[in-house]
Amino acid sequence: MAGAKNHEYHILPPSPWPLIGAFTALTMAAGAIMWMHSYAYGGWVFFLGVAGVLFTMYSWWSDVIREAHAGDHTPVVSLHLRYGMILFIASEVMFFVGWFWAWFDFSLFPSPVEFKDGAAALYQGIAQWPPKGLEVIDPFAFPLLNTLILLCSGTTVTWAHHALIHGDRAGLKKGLWLTIGLGLLFSSIQAYEYMHAPFPFKGLNYGASFFMATGFHGFHVIVGTIFLTVCLIRAYRGDFTPRQHFGFEAAAWYWHFVDVVWLFLFISIYVWGGWGAPHAG
Repeated sequence: MAGAKNHEYHILPPSPWPLIGAFTALTMAAGAIMWMHSYAYGGWVFFLGVAGVLFTMYSWWSDVIREAHAGDHTPVVSLHLRYGMILFIASEVMFFVGWFWAWFDFSLFPSPVEFKDGAAALYQGIAQWPPKGLEVIDPFAFPLLNTLILLCSGTTVTWAHHALIHGDRAGLKKGLWLTIGLGLLFSSIQAYEYMHAPFPFKGLNYGASFFMATGFHGFHVIVGTIFLTVCLIRAYRGDFTPRQHFGFEAAAWYWHFVDVVWLFLFISIYVWGGWGAPHAG
C-alpha cells in the first residue's frame, strides 16, 4: 500500500515545543541578566521564563510517553534514545570538567589574597592554597556523611532497576522511595553546610570555586530527585514494563553520574583542596 510504514524509524509529527522551548529559555536568560543588573521586573521575567521552560519540558516529555504507549519506540528508536542520553551525560561531564579545571588552576597556581573576617581583622595572605588564615569545612564530617548517603542511594536505585527487570513492582517502588528520600536528605545536609560555611562566596577564589562546583552538583541532585519522583509516579501508573522502561533507565544513569561526580568532588575539593588548613568548628 502507498504510504505504508516499511521501516523501524519513528517519523515525528510537527511539534511546537522546540520553538516554544527556545523562546522560554531566552526569556529565562534575559530575566536572569536583568535581575543581576537590578533592572525593574527582572526577577519576574526570570521566573516567567522558568515556568515556561518547565511547562515545555512537561508537555514535550508527555508527548514522548504517549509515543511509547503507542508503540512508536521500536528497538531502533530506543537505541537512539539511549545514544541521546549518553551524549547528554557526556555534555554534563564536560560541564563539570570546567569547574574542576578552575579549582585546580586556583589551587596549583595560587596568588596572594587579602580578605576580612567578621571582626574586620585584615589577613595578608601568601601564595598558598587554601589561603592563609582561612578555615575550611572538615571533609570527614558532613561531606563524608553525604558521600555515604549518595553511595547508598546508588545501591537503592540499582535495586529498583533490578526489581523492575524481574517484574517486582513492589521492589521497584520501595527502591525509588528510598532513593528519593536519600536524595532529599543529601540536599538538606548540603543546605545546612552552606548555611554554616566558614568562608564567603565572593571575594575569594576558594569560596567562589567551592560553591560553584559543589552548588551545581547540588542542583543536579535536585534535578535527579525530581527525575526519580516522576519515575515513581509513572511506576504507580504502571507505565514501565520489564522490556520497555527507558525513562527509568535514563533516570538511573543520571543518578549514577551524580554519584560519581560527587566522589571526585569529595576527594578533590573537600579532602585534597583543604589539606593542611584548620577546620571550622
